[in-house]
Amino acid sequence: MDIVSLIIQLVAGAVGGNAVGSVLKDKSLGSTGNSIAGAIGGVILAQIIQRLTGVAVAPDAAAAATSGLNIGTIIKELIASGAGGAILTAIVGFVKNR
Repeated sequence: MDIVSLIIQLVAGAVGGNAVGSVLKDKSLGSTGNSIAGAIGGVILAQIIQRLTGVAVAPDAAAAATSGLNIGTIIKELIASGAGGAILTAIVGFVKNR
């Protein structure tokens, strides 16, 4: 995993977490809580999706330089991270309010 992918996953997860927090107001963890839960969920689900779809992490710097991020990979990470952030935030919100 490179730093750009991690940043995309963290930000998209935080956005997904805050989106679900604004939709499910009674399950919201607050802005900070939604962002933290969303970022964690975003990274987790994006990593799972990467493993399942076969997008391998470059083993060395030379392979990383030649592989690069293409638009398909970025879109996949945005969707997976946003969904992961939303899912984990909703789960934590439901458990917290139980």
